[in-house]
Amino acid sequence: MVEHSALTDVGRLREGNEDSMLDDPPLFVVADGMGGAQAGEVASSLAVEAVSATRPRQASTATDDLADVISEANAHIHSKAQEEPDLVGMGTTITAAWVDGGKVTIANVGDSRAYRWRDGELAQLTDDHSLVAELERQGQLTAAEARVHPQRSVILRALGVASDVEVDTFSFTGEPGDVFLLCSDGLCGIVHDEVIAEVLKAAGSLDEAAAELVDLANLSGGPDNITVLLFKLGT
Repeated sequence: MVEHSALTDVGRLREGNEDSMLDDPPLFVVADGMGGAQAGEVASSLAVEAVSATRPRQASTATDDLADVISEANAHIHSKAQEEPDLVGMGTTITAAWVDGGKVTIANVGDSRAYRWRDGELAQLTDDHSLVAELERQGQLTAAEARVHPQRSVILRALGVASDVEVDTFSFTGEPGDVFLLCSDGLCGIVHDEVIAEVLKAAGSLDEAAAELVDLANLSGGPDNITVLLFKLGT
């Protein structure tokens, strides 16, 4: 790990920020809360706190460790929502990355994303657990149609919605110079991947890149909270 940066912004249309994040190498987390009043903020905060408190033990068990702690966070959020009327219906996405040497482990639920920028190309690492993403995978929507679909905010999988949740996890070996981006859909749902790639290519630092990405989302209307977390691998 040679560099990292994180930035969150309320956007231009929301009154509060329901995104939460953790920028604490070697662990990085982005969560995008949902629910009435402040319930979304509560859900995303609980998710990030849970992952922060129980980290992977070693690279060989990282996928299972992250899946277990996220599943436990889901059960806690769901239980709390049942106990407190003001929190009924709350939930949150989560995307987490843990780095051990050159090995990177990713876990996600929902439509917050993880990307890798390598050799000038940006690759989406996670699958969105959303209605439009599923329709796109089935060939019923094009990427362009999915981006403007009226039901693009419908999430098929999130923490807190049910007592159990399926967590996607995977690990791979990174390369020196790889830049990873974790973000809420306030960025990737607004700013096209091609533009994100250009920003990462041109920026002089990850701080500069994070600030420019947030600015671009806001210049495009800033309809949602925006969270950007970047980290870069070294030799």
